[in-house]
Amino acid sequence: MGRTDFTKGSVTKSLLSFFFSMLLANVLQQFYSFADMVMIGKGLGDTAVAAVGNFTTFSFLITGFIMGVTNGFSVILSQAYGEKDFATFRRAAASSIMLSVVSALYLTGIGLWCLRPVLRIMQTDQMLIGDCLSYGYVIFGGLMVTVFYNLVSSMLRAVGDSRTPLLAILVSSCVNIGLDFLFLFVLDTGVAGPAWATLLAQLVSVGICGGRLFKIGEFRLSRCDFAFDFEYQMEKELLRNGVPMALMNSITSVGCIFVQGCINDYGVIYTSAYSVCNKYLNFFMLPGITIGFAVSAFSGQNFGAGEFERIRRGTRTAGIMAFISSLLLGAVLFFFAEPLAELMLAGQEAVGCTVVYLKFLALFLVLLNLLFVFRSCVQGMGKPAVPMYSGIAEMVIRIGVIVSGLPVFGFAAAVYAEGAAWIGALLLNLFSYLHSPASCLRDYKEKSDRKGRKK
Repeated sequence: MGRTDFTKGSVTKSLLSFFFSMLLANVLQQFYSFADMVMIGKGLGDTAVAAVGNFTTFSFLITGFIMGVTNGFSVILSQAYGEKDFATFRRAAASSIMLSVVSALYLTGIGLWCLRPVLRIMQTDQMLIGDCLSYGYVIFGGLMVTVFYNLVSSMLRAVGDSRTPLLAILVSSCVNIGLDFLFLFVLDTGVAGPAWATLLAQLVSVGICGGRLFKIGEFRLSRCDFAFDFEYQMEKELLRNGVPMALMNSITSVGCIFVQGCINDYGVIYTSAYSVCNKYLNFFMLPGITIGFAVSAFSGQNFGAGEFERIRRGTRTAGIMAFISSLLLGAVLFFFAEPLAELMLAGQEAVGCTVVYLKFLALFLVLLNLLFVFRSCVQGMGKPAVPMYSGIAEMVIRIGVIVSGLPVFGFAAAVYAEGAAWIGALLLNLFSYLHSPASCLRDYKEKSDRKGRKK
């Protein structure tokens, strides 16, 4: 399967080629996430939907950390790949694997230990606690699978391969939906069944993506690649990029947990509606996320190659792509808000809350898409601190708006909080992007000098 070298050829063609394959993969991934929620709703009712959605808000604190760490690792990989320094590429890949194992074990313990206390902190309704725990213990118990699913996907993105993840998601989606039906409607396992289905589907993806990685010549690792190198300190370099990006996701998640707690305080109707709104948000922001993945790989490879003007051109192209996609999807959200809400919910009050959220989300979507573009570009150029600070800004703004807005605007305050948080984070990343050329050139020269001294 082909890989994209972002340092050569047409900027637009390379970005679009990578984007559409990765977008389809992400859509399929969200499709089987939707399949989980729809089957849970139809098979177990709105209460189970609320329980799973409530758990998901907390679980992103853990899974978001995982995604941030592995995306941070992929920046180092894409820079080395763009520079054609394959010895460093293999060393970074081996160190990423070792750090991922340690991270998975550590986060599994945290997730299992903190689940029940955090659900209480979030003021989760007593009728939801049992289902939240049943679903959550399975997901957190299988975090090793989740970590490696994200790691192998990010490694493939770093070398410009978006087709293998597409194949993996296509196969695992079929597996997930089939297992959902089996666990829910044949074996009657309750909400734990879809959790097992998700983990087993991810395991299938790990097998397909991992198999492809080890067929790539530059990725053939030897024992010496796994040796700890005190002089070059690759592990520190990976953590320097991975940890701030992980903290950015987790800090943002803290704000979402606080919002969920405020929503839960208004009863199960608000909780159910917010769970469904988050599902739709996760789906409709897929083009923005995918463009962000493309920009991160594009800017990483071109930073490694020293092609700074090409990074600018690529970011402009990605910005146009983000704007167009937000207009198209925003129109769908605005004009089809009610049928979308009724697809997952039965209660009319919950449906009404969801419709309000989705219509305002349609107006704010362009902000989120542009945030993904500029944040990913900054990350790809090896500046993870700015996105982390923007995550703090998101958290503070989100909490401030939801606390002051819920008593005044009701459920609509939830989407106002999102829009305001995205504006704050976007401005920080945009400012960093506009002032990055000089610092990037300096960082690139310092990196080249270090390698020269090493040789």
